Amino acid sequence: MAAHFFVDTAALTGRSLKHVTRSPDTIITTAVMPIAIMLLFVYVLGGAIDTGPASGARSYIDYMLPGVLLIAIAAGISYTAYRLWGDMQGGIFDRFHSMPIARSAALWSHVLTSLVANLVSLVVVTGVALLMGFRTGASVGAWLAVIGILVLFTLALTWIAVIPGLTAKSVDGAGAFSYPLIFLPFLSSAFVPTESMPGPVRWFAEHQPVTSIVNTIRDLFAGRSVDADIWVALVWCVGILVVAYVFAMIAYRRKIA
Repeated sequence: MAAHFFVDTAALTGRSLKHVTRSPDTIITTAVMPIAIMLLFVYVLGGAIDTGPASGARSYIDYMLPGVLLIAIAAGISYTAYRLWGDMQGGIFDRFHSMPIARSAALWSHVLTSLVANLVSLVVVTGVALLMGFRTGASVGAWLAVIGILVLFTLALTWIAVIPGLTAKSVDGAGAFSYPLIFLPFLSSAFVPTESMPGPVRWFAEHQPVTSIVNTIRDLFAGRSVDADIWVALVWCVGILVVAYVFAMIAYRRKIA
């Protein structure tokens, strides 16, 4: 039964990835916004932002890149909701369910496609950051840890995207959920230290998931030892993933019932 599920999921993921490769503009547009944010903050606003002892364009892009990577993921998962909504409205899921394939394979194929597409987008954004002066002292182990956190964060947000993809009444409704997620890094330590924020904003910034994730990735890139932030980040990612997965599966069962 498990082998049947994996084979079906792989086949449907291949189908979904072909659609992405035929319209690469989805990956390009996902990468354009975070790249534009990097250009704006580094070359226009970066000189006016004090992030601590280090200063200048190079050090500031080192500081801000983790937050930009999370913005890229938040922007990318909106396309997951679009693709899923389109398949639901087009009756593709009904066709798949009439075939002798694992019923959840169609859903997992969209999740895995989101993961692959977002990883490609992250590579593009990181490549541009390197051209802009980003430098890292991270070891191979630290890079693997960064990739692991980004994969976990992508999966967590993707399962959130599945819910509106299944339940939205319109294509605009399917993608609108992503706007607060894209905005969330701006209310964190992604671009400025939380110490510079006014009281209520600082409290929110220090207790929302993006700050701990950004701080962990920043420390890993800098080759510094990570503190308790990594455990807070992992708890947030796993917690969001589990909760979103449960609600997504409930919505999916109601749709196919």
